[in-house]
Amino acid sequence: MLSLRPPCTLSPAPWRRRRTLHGAAGTPQRVSAAAPSAIVEAVSPPARLSFPILVNGCTGKMGLSVAEAVTSSGLHLVPISFSSRDTLDRTVRVGHTDVRIYGPSAREDVLSSVIDEFPDVVVVDYTAPDSVNANAELYCKLGLPFVMGTTGGDRQLLYKSVQDSNNYALISPQMGKQVVAFLAAMEIMAEQFPGAFSGYHLEVLESHQAGKLDISGTAKAVIACFEKLGVSYDMNRMVKIRDPEQQLEMVGVPEEHIEGHAFHLYHLTSPDDSVSFEFQHNVCGRSIYAEGSVDAAMFLHRKVRSNDSKRIYDMIDVLREGSMRPYRTF
Repeated sequence: MLSLRPPCTLSPAPWRRRRTLHGAAGTPQRVSAAAPSAIVEAVSPPARLSFPILVNGCTGKMGLSVAEAVTSSGLHLVPISFSSRDTLDRTVRVGHTDVRIYGPSAREDVLSSVIDEFPDVVVVDYTAPDSVNANAELYCKLGLPFVMGTTGGDRQLLYKSVQDSNNYALISPQMGKQVVAFLAAMEIMAEQFPGAFSGYHLEVLESHQAGKLDISGTAKAVIACFEKLGVSYDMNRMVKIRDPEQQLEMVGVPEEHIEGHAFHLYHLTSPDDSVSFEFQHNVCGRSIYAEGSVDAAMFLHRKVRSNDSKRIYDMIDVLREGSMRPYRTF
């Protein structure tokens, strides 16, 4: 059983989907992760687009989810993807499309052929951290606009590659639109009210599928905001839950999402333990990231088509422009 500092002990219950807001002192003040109206400008929905998207990484769960989101959105999925292994010779079925998987040695030739056939193609990359820079350099060399959803790699080199080539790219380690909006709200609060939580004690718990070995980048970003708000925090104190049994029994992750989820809980307690706040966002499955990736590709396509002078974007740019479709499942 996991417990934090008394008397505001954190039981497994906060992970579950509580929908009430408590007002009494000493009980958690629930904060929704909905986007503040100031972030998203009131604009008319963009005209429906039709253009091809190549998803690099269809052999992985995230890449496959994005490919499914592309087809369900009515966009054209280019029937080509790549693997890190040259020995892999297979196809992946996505909706009614058979996607041919090529090895890394064929990337440049195959991508050049894709450009000839689909000159307005946008690439969405969900490969592996050690492929980020090599892939980005190739996209830039060929002038391929790309959305980089893969985390890791040398991020400074990634941005430099895009800047030097004057290519179009949208780079974001977090593609979930609503989570990005929550992060933006946290950053606004941190910038406008520095020190507002000085002296408060912070505990952070995050649960992800067992295959995720590193610390959540989203958690790091939220903690950085709390630090600006005056909270002192040691990253070694973070509770990272990767054991499926604990995730089921203690965290409350639905069994069908044990292999794909992202649960975060940030618990703040005042110095005298009389006040506590909780910020929580739980994601089951990958659809939020897949849908966000498609929105990012649509946004980038419009920027390329309009020959926008800015070349590097992130998901905050997508939010600010209101380039978001209604949430959907697929």
